[in-house]
Amino acid sequence: MFRPLRVVVVVAAASALLLATACNSASSGKTAASSVRGVTADTIKVGGIVSMTTASGYSKKDTDLGARARYDRANAEGGINGRRIEYLGAEDDGQDPAKNLAAARKLVQRDQVFAVSPMSSVTFAGADFLDAQKVPTVGWGTLPSFCGPAHIYGFNGCLVPMPGGTLNQTWPESLAAVLGGARGKSVALIAGDNDAGKFGIRTFTQGFKAAGFQVPYAKAVVPATSMPSDWSAYTKEILRSGPGGGAPDAVVSVMQTPYNIGLFTALKRSGYKGVLSDPTDYDPGLLAKDATKQALDGVHVLLQFQPFESDSPAMRQFKDDIRKAAGGKDVPLNMHMMTGYMSADLFLAIAARAGEDLTVDSFQKAADGFSDTGTLVGDRAEPRGKKESFGCGALVRLKDGRYEVAVPFKCYPPIPFA
Repeated sequence: MFRPLRVVVVVAAASALLLATACNSASSGKTAASSVRGVTADTIKVGGIVSMTTASGYSKKDTDLGARARYDRANAEGGINGRRIEYLGAEDDGQDPAKNLAAARKLVQRDQVFAVSPMSSVTFAGADFLDAQKVPTVGWGTLPSFCGPAHIYGFNGCLVPMPGGTLNQTWPESLAAVLGGARGKSVALIAGDNDAGKFGIRTFTQGFKAAGFQVPYAKAVVPATSMPSDWSAYTKEILRSGPGGGAPDAVVSVMQTPYNIGLFTALKRSGYKGVLSDPTDYDPGLLAKDATKQALDGVHVLLQFQPFESDSPAMRQFKDDIRKAAGGKDVPLNMHMMTGYMSADLFLAIAARAGEDLTVDSFQKAADGFSDTGTLVGDRAEPRGKKESFGCGALVRLKDGRYEVAVPFKCYPPIPFA
């Protein structure tokens, strides 16, 4: 006779508890753990994809350290709207398209991440999958996949836009400053035979011509999977490509460090006295070996962020964050750390603006119309970053075993890309 009453009381109590829980959850404004992949009431799960190992020995592994440094600071400051970033680290794609896609699938389907940040590789086979799965992805926008897809963002914008977009003129304008102007000057462009190299040749050819340079040589011909042991075939052609069959005023390499060392060494041995430039060799760790230091001596390196030699508050914060992430040690800084750091920084900035109710839709709405100023990559804005870079950069030169700022960090007006 009393048993039914006890059942009613228990059911009523359970209902009241569920109601209270629901009310508390609603009052917090945070998305329920089960409704959004990678998001709980207390955490946001993020992973990365980085070329840690490659056939040439070139590695972007410090991209992971840079991202971790920025996420660690975000967590130390209370997280994003009360949620801690659960950073799983970066998957190694080995610069292999199949591994890049496999890494993307693993992060989404098995690890259930909300976002992929950073993504840094010369291949991005996983782009279509990540965009179709509505995974916010942030990385170094050196491939076309960063230029247009709804859920993919370049930390410094789109660097290889499609027709209708714009081109960053930092490299041509900076080299013009080094050479005393572009009028009457010639530039030879060389790149690897891969997607990044081909798009690099296409875009930089237009950019250097628009700045007033002659571009008599522009080829993506160097094998991307096996570094040449003999560079003579390339150097002979380059050194005869200038006006009147002479050497060009500058040789611009759109390749990675091991390739640049081989090419620049061969050019110097051939007696070349012009300007050498590339976008990858800003790494104090390269100076540990005398042969490497000699090969890169005098080379002007393109940066798309403030040089480490600057003393801005943002740069001091970056250095402090890297030191903490490295266990309190002063490690040699390199551009890959910056790539990871600023990829994480852009993701965090947009996620913070999405508010407590973090979903893919709220993230996308926050990105639409997002802008901020004075960052390590200059002024940022979305969706402008889907069609153009943020237009800022500098040139540093390796001289006597040390990097020095050759052309200060500056923002340049972009040009239309045809």
